[in-house]
Amino acid sequence: MVLDIHNFGESLLSRPAGKEAFALAKAYIINLLDEKEPISLDFKNVKVLTPAWADEFVTNLKKQYKNPIKFLNTENESVSLSLKYVTA
Repeated sequence: MVLDIHNFGESLLSRPAGKEAFALAKAYIINLLDEKEPISLDFKNVKVLTPAWADEFVTNLKKQYKNPIKFLNTENESVSLSLKYVTA
């Protein structure tokens, strides 16, 4: 399953916004997954990603699901550095 993170906005800044985005993804998309199906997070067209937003979304994703997580289109420096911070 590929989640287009841009659907949550171009600038993903705050912890509350990340928490809300995770709740939306969980309610509408993620609960339909098979346990072994990879979750691909596509950051295409995301201009700004902060560690706070990424922590709320990615960390909760890891805690609640055993699916492998892949990151796509992470060339943007704020995206790559924020993901590096939360996946370390």
